[in-house]
Amino acid sequence: MLRHVNVLIIDGHPGRERLTTALLDAYRAALPPTATVTTIAVRDLTFDPTLHAGYGAEQPWEPDVARVARELDACDHVCFGFPMWWGAEPAPLLALLERVLVPGFAFRYRTTSVFWEKRLRGRSADLIVTMDSPPLFLRLVYGDPIGRRWRAQVLGFVGIGPVRVLRLGPTRRGGAARNATSWFARVAAAARSLPPPRRGKRRALDDRIPFDEAVAERRS
Repeated sequence: MLRHVNVLIIDGHPGRERLTTALLDAYRAALPPTATVTTIAVRDLTFDPTLHAGYGAEQPWEPDVARVARELDACDHVCFGFPMWWGAEPAPLLALLERVLVPGFAFRYRTTSVFWEKRLRGRSADLIVTMDSPPLFLRLVYGDPIGRRWRAQVLGFVGIGPVRVLRLGPTRRGGAARNATSWFARVAAAARSLPPPRRGKRRALDDRIPFDEAVAERRS
């Protein structure tokens, strides 16, 4: 029996009508019929991209950032799609991550431990990453920095997992046209095989903690 699942799709490409959006449309179309799906394009959001005080002071969320937080809180699974530029995601997507994955909502440091509380447990994720580099070259020469970072230092840091990474490349020199059929098939296969939801382990907006407590200095 198929279980209901809430899926959040985040389109991180700054441009419109690009390969990333087409891939995410295919992903959405292949999701199980029991899925409730919300799609957010970062390019359509309005917010201050600069975390002015780092995490030294709380910076109130704009309505669009609060909306992303609510949808992330409600979802069982989140799918990010974006092109890899200079080994990372586009700047607007990184800015959104910096604004929404804040202490109190996404994580909390503990004053009595070197470990931290991962407050977005119970959610899984897919990354659909297009790139000019051949994926094998990315792994063998660079060590897959983007996949490793998102799994460990971004989504993994706040408790989201498992994280599956679809590396699609190279897009240049006609690569996208030659590989489109297989790439769209991979994306659809991922959407049809979502990890089962784990709602029992979730805590976020329903149990948000004060910002000052969330960033408390760790004891040595």
